[in-house]
Amino acid sequence: MQPPARQRIGLLAAALWWGSLTALGFVVVPMLFMHLGSPAAAGAMAAKLFGAQTWISSGCALLMLMVFKQKDGIAQAGKAQAAMKFIVAGMLLALLVEFAVAPRIVSARADGGNLRLWHGLGSAMLLGQWLCAGSTLWRLSGRPER
Repeated sequence: MQPPARQRIGLLAAALWWGSLTALGFVVVPMLFMHLGSPAAAGAMAAKLFGAQTWISSGCALLMLMVFKQKDGIAQAGKAQAAMKFIVAGMLLALLVEFAVAPRIVSARADGGNLRLWHGLGSAMLLGQWLCAGSTLWRLSGRPER
C-alpha cells in the first residue's frame, strides 16, 4: 500500500533538510577552506551559505509541520508525532544560529571578541540541527504502521 501523498511530501522535505545540511556541513564548507585563497574569504562565503541553509531548513520544517498537523491518517500520525519534537527543535536551532550566534561570530571577528566560543557554539548547534533532521528522516522513512 502506497503512503498518502501528504506523507510522501513530508518525507521528501525531511530528506532535503538532512541532505542539504550534510552536503553543506561535510562537503561544501570544508572544500571552501581547502580551495579558497584565504580563511577570511572562505569564512565569508561559508557564512552566506549557512544563511541560505537557515531558510532551506526553516522552509522544510514549516512544510513538514503543515503536512503533519492533520490528524486523519492513523498510520502517519504515530510517525509524524514522533518526529514533531525533532522538527521543531531543528528549526529553532537553525533560527538561533542565524539570529543569535552568527551576528556574534561577525562581531567577534571584527572587534577581537571570543571567536572560538561563538564559532564552537554555532558548530555544535549546526550538528544538533543535523541530528534533528536525521532523526526526523529516520522516523518518517520507517515501515508504515498498521
